[in-house]
Amino acid sequence: MSRVTFNHVGLCVSDRARSRAFYEGALAFRYWWELDAPDEGTSQLLQLSAPVGLHATYLVRDGFVLELLDYSAHRLEPWRTRVMNDLGLTHMSLSVDDMDQALARVVELGGSVIGTANENATMVRDPDGQLIELLGTGWRASLPPLPDQSVG
Repeated sequence: MSRVTFNHVGLCVSDRARSRAFYEGALAFRYWWELDAPDEGTSQLLQLSAPVGLHATYLVRDGFVLELLDYSAHRLEPWRTRVMNDLGLTHMSLSVDDMDQALARVVELGGSVIGTANENATMVRDPDGQLIELLGTGWRASLPPLPDQSVG
């Protein structure tokens, strides 16, 4: 079997600066790099009519790469509330050291708190409505060890 490695997860956003401020300020992502994708090839790859006007901003946290996508030449589809039983990717999950501080930053930077199971698990939404599960760092201590990641 050929080697497979994680690359990134893409997230379409309505306001690049607002989303970047949210993910960096509330969830400790760090800026990596960005690009304006050329319409030629990009329209074919993404199955969008040219001009595409794609700008991609890459943020990282703990080896996880989040690609914020915004389109200057395409109308975004109206936002609709996604829930956990919608088909497809539902949410991302992050561990936080200080839940109260993280929740305050989420709200301060345009997100919302939508549900709390207990002091160690809370669901929030980013400014565009993306679901994010915040878990206290103690949660990981109760998990079994990760499987061996080496490829034989």
